Amino acid sequence: MQPVAVVTGASSGIGAATAIRLAGAEAGYHVVLTARRAGRIDAVAARIQADGGSAQTHVLDVTDRAAVDSFAGSLDRCDVLVNNAGGAFGAETVAEADPADWRAMYEVNVLGTLNMTQALLPQLIASGDGTIVVMGSTAGFVAYEGGGGYVAAKHGEHAIAATLRLELSGQPVRVIEIAPGMVRTDEFALNRYRGDADQAAAVYAGVREPLTADDIADVVTWTVTRPSHVNVDLLVIRPRAQAAQHKVYREQ
Repeated sequence: MQPVAVVTGASSGIGAATAIRLAGAEAGYHVVLTARRAGRIDAVAARIQADGGSAQTHVLDVTDRAAVDSFAGSLDRCDVLVNNAGGAFGAETVAEADPADWRAMYEVNVLGTLNMTQALLPQLIASGDGTIVVMGSTAGFVAYEGGGGYVAAKHGEHAIAATLRLELSGQPVRVIEIAPGMVRTDEFALNRYRGDADQAAAVYAGVREPLTADDIADVVTWTVTRPSHVNVDLLVIRPRAQAAQHKVYREQ
């Protein structure tokens, strides 16, 4: 029977690219794409199917626990869970930030990951060879000005991955954390700056080659398709231009 991979936040960016990669001939998963936007995940699934892959969609808000539990109950099996749904909202200082933005970031990044993991863990264990991927960030290790709420949320996701790996020791489930640095996608920075295209573009100004969603999808797929006894605990990936969170080479 074809193995099943569930990808959250699969409507665009890293999630969509990961779903496409996992459904490809090399990985060979039946991919279940989840996100809040039906039209977007349907379009990604149609692309997968046009390329000969197997995919289905399910509209889902990972912060809605009842909906998550219902979704989990609708699946016959789950071999891989990619906790990708997340995002950053706002770039204000700690002193000026809106607590509602912090709450929203915590709910989608941390509680969303918790909800999906708890709901699908029995099936992942029952598969005999399960894999949980947590899409973290270099923000989960290093703070930066204007990033307090996002940094806190990504630290929370890092804590989930690290703790879960300890708690699942002896079970047939791997826990992989992917921590990207600067990735240029269509929506991440635009959402963070509340639709201000100029501010979003400034994030990547002068950087010749920031990472792309496809770069991260390639890494996720590589880690998931390692032999079962190989667990890539944590993989940090940055563009060459980004030596550290605060050190980015920008061409003039």
